[in-house]
Amino acid sequence: MKSSFMRRLTLVAIDMFCFIAVYLTSFIITEFFSSTSIQLENATQYFINGAIFGVAIFLVRFIFSVYTNVWRYANSKAYLTMVCSDLIGGIVAMIITRALDPYKINLNIWQSASVVAMFCVLTLTLRFGYQQFYRHFNVNLDYINKIGVAIVGAGQVGTLLAEELKYNSNSHYRPICFIDKRADKIGGKIADLKVYKEDEGIINKIKNLPIQEIFIALPNIDSENAKKLLDFYSKTGCKVKLYDFPINQNSTEENSKRVVRPFKIEDLLFRSALKIKDPLMNDFYKDKVVLVTGGGGSIGSEICRQVAKRQPKKLIILDIYENNAYEIQQELIRRYKDTLDLSVEIASVREPERLDAIFDFYRPQIVFHAAAHKHVPLMEHSSCEAVKNNVFGTYNVANVSEKYEVEKFILISTDKAVNPTNIMGATKRLCEMVVLCRQDSKTSFSCVRFGNVLGSNGSVVPLFRDQIEKGGPITITDNRIIRYFMTIPEAAKLVMEAGFMAERGELFVLDMGQPVKIIDLAESMIKLSGLRPYEDIDIVEVGLRPGEKLYEELLIKTETLDKTANNLIFIEKDRPISREEVEAKLEILKVALKKAQSGVESPIIKDAMKEVVETYHNPEEVNLFAEQSEEMKNTKEVNV
Repeated sequence: MKSSFMRRLTLVAIDMFCFIAVYLTSFIITEFFSSTSIQLENATQYFINGAIFGVAIFLVRFIFSVYTNVWRYANSKAYLTMVCSDLIGGIVAMIITRALDPYKINLNIWQSASVVAMFCVLTLTLRFGYQQFYRHFNVNLDYINKIGVAIVGAGQVGTLLAEELKYNSNSHYRPICFIDKRADKIGGKIADLKVYKEDEGIINKIKNLPIQEIFIALPNIDSENAKKLLDFYSKTGCKVKLYDFPINQNSTEENSKRVVRPFKIEDLLFRSALKIKDPLMNDFYKDKVVLVTGGGGSIGSEICRQVAKRQPKKLIILDIYENNAYEIQQELIRRYKDTLDLSVEIASVREPERLDAIFDFYRPQIVFHAAAHKHVPLMEHSSCEAVKNNVFGTYNVANVSEKYEVEKFILISTDKAVNPTNIMGATKRLCEMVVLCRQDSKTSFSCVRFGNVLGSNGSVVPLFRDQIEKGGPITITDNRIIRYFMTIPEAAKLVMEAGFMAERGELFVLDMGQPVKIIDLAESMIKLSGLRPYEDIDIVEVGLRPGEKLYEELLIKTETLDKTANNLIFIEKDRPISREEVEAKLEILKVALKKAQSGVESPIIKDAMKEVVETYHNPEEVNLFAEQSEEMKNTKEVNV
C-alpha cells in the first residue's frame, strides 16, 4: 500500500513539473514573440490563470482515477481516459478564467488549447516511453526458451492474456499466434501476433509451429463447447488449457479473476451454473442472524460463504468436527475481517440441551441444517449412528428451532431419499418427514433435495483423482452405475434461493439435467490427466457396495412437481404427514436403537427403517430391473 502511494505521488509530482514547464514555455513564447510585452500586474494574472488551469486539470484527473493506473501495463483505455480528462479539465479552466480575468489578456482560446494539448501530449509521451522501456528491458533474456502457446480467441479476453504473457517477466509462456473463426480477424495481427483460421488445417499448422500448449481464451464458454474444443485441439498433441475463472468452492464472483488452468471434469459435465437473479434474495439474508449446522462440511461451509456475502447480522457455524469449523472460520475472517460478525460453536446435534443453550444465546432467525452422516457403506455398517445423528439430530434441531421461533428452517436432503435402498437414504427420507410434518408451526420448515455434490468430502471425483495420481487403478463398483451430479457452489446457491422462496412445508428439488455414467466419468478423468484409459491407468470393477443401487431416482417428474420462479427449481408434491405419525415412527426407532445398542452391526435397525419408511427397498429388488428405468436410458455421455 505504501509503495502504491509513493508511486502515485511521484507520478503527480512529475506531471506537475511538466505542467509548470509547459506553462512557462507558453509565457516565454508570448513574451518574446508578442508585439507588446506583458505588464507586471498582467503577468501576475497570467500565472493566476495558470494555477486555475493546473488545479482544474489535476482535479479532473483525480476524478477520472488517472493516477490509479499502473502505466507499465496500461492499455488504450487508460490513455483515452487521460486524454478525455485533460480535455474536460481544460474546458472547465477556460470557462473559469474567462469569467475571472478582468484584463481580458488571458491566453486566447487557441493558446489555451495549445497549453492543454502540449501538456497532455508530453505526459502521454512520457508514459508510453516508460511502458515501452519497461517492456523492452523486463522481458526475460530466455524469452525464446519459454513455452510456446497458441491462444484460441482473438477477442478482448485473448488479447489481455497475450499481453500478460508477453510482458510479464514472471510468465513461463510466450504467445506464438491467435486462432479465431471471425473472418475480419483472420490473416491480420493482434498484439503483434498473427491470427490463423480455426479449421481442420490448423491442426497441422500448430504441429509445424513452436507450440507446446494451447490456451482457450473465450468468454462464457459452456460445457458442450468446452468439450468440443478439447476434443479438437487434443489432436495436436499439445496440452490444452482454459483461461477461465477457477472452479473452486472458495472463490466468489466478486474476487475471482481469470487464470490459465487445466481442464477439469466440471468444465465438461455441467450446464451453465445456477444463476441467482432476484435482488430481493440478498436483501432477505441481510441483517439476519443465520445458523448453519454442519457448517464445516462441504455443503455447510459453502452455505456459510454464500451467507457471509449477503451481510448477515450474525453468522453462527455449528459443527462437531473442530478442524473443519476452524478452517471455514479462518477463511471468513481473512476475507471479511471485522465486517462479519462470526461465531463458531462446537456441538453435536444429538445433544438437545447443548442446542437449547446455543439457540437461547444467539436467537437465530434462519437455520440451515446440513449436519448429517452421509457415506452409504459406512452407514450400512453403523446404522445406529446414522439414525441417532441424521434422524434424531434433525428432530432435535427442528424442536429447538420451533421453541425459539426461528423464522425459517431449511433441511439439506438428498436424491438418495427417493425410494431409498440404504440406511443413509432412508434416514434422510425420515428427516424430510420430521421437518415437513410441522406445517402448523410458526417456523417455516422446508427441505432441499439434490444429487451427488462434485468435489465434496468422500465423493467419487476426489477419489478418482487420488487413484490417478497414484498410478491407478481406478475402482468403480459397477460398469453400469449412473449418478446425478452438481457442483458445491450450485448446491449452496440452490439452498440459499430455496430458503428465500420457502413459505411452509415445501420440498424443493433441482433439475440436475441428465445422469452421468460413472465409467465414462472415470475414462474422461484419465484422459484429462493426459493418460490413456486401460493402458496407462486401468479401470477395475469391484462390485456394488452394501445398500448401493445402480441408479438414483429421477428427481424431476413434471407430473408430480410445481414450478417456481426459477426454471431449475421445482417443488415436490409430497403427501402430507402429521406430527402424530412422525412421533409414532420415531418411537419405533427408539425401541430399535435400545435393542441394537449391544451389537456393533444389527439387522434390527434395518427392519425398523423398513417399517417407518414405506418406500425403503432392498437394493437387489431395484437393481434387477435397473436397465429398464427411464434414468439409465437417458444417461449423459461425458467421454472426452
